[in-house]
Amino acid sequence: MWEEILRAIPVYFSCMVKFILGPVLGYGAKLNLVTTVLTTVAGMMTVVLLFTFFTDFMRNKVLKRVFGERKKSDQTERRYRRLWDKYGIVGVAILTPLILTPIGGTLLAVSFGAPKNKLIFYMFISASVWAFIFSGAIYFFGNEVLPDFLT
Repeated sequence: MWEEILRAIPVYFSCMVKFILGPVLGYGAKLNLVTTVLTTVAGMMTVVLLFTFFTDFMRNKVLKRVFGERKKSDQTERRYRRLWDKYGIVGVAILTPLILTPIGGTLLAVSFGAPKNKLIFYMFISASVWAFIFSGAIYFFGNEVLPDFLT
C-alpha cells in the first residue's frame, strides 16, 4: 500500500500543472486504475481550491509586490471574455482538463466572478469525468499507443 502511495505522489503533483499528465504518468508508474483516477482528481481539485480561495490574496499581496502594476492586453482580455461569454462556468469547467490547465481554468473562472461553490462543484464533476475517460482510454489502449518507455 505504501508503495502505491509513494508512486502516486508524482502523479498528484503533475496533475496540479497539467491534467493529462496524471493518467499518463499513473499508467507509466503501474498504478491501479482507481488510484490513478483518484490521484488525478485530487491534484486538479487541490489547485482549484487553492486558487479559488486564495486568488485575491495572491493578486494583492504577492503579484503586486513582485511584478508591480501590469498593463493589460486588450486582445488577450477580449479572447478570454469571448470564451467566458460563449461557454460560461460550465464550459470553462469542461474545457479545463482538455485545453486549459487547472490553474488557467480556475483563474479564468475566478477572474470573471464565478460563484465559488458552483466553480468547485463543476470543476469536480469535470475532473472526475475526464479523469475516468482519460485513464480508461490510456489503460485500455496504453500498450498500443504509448511509447515503450512508459509501459
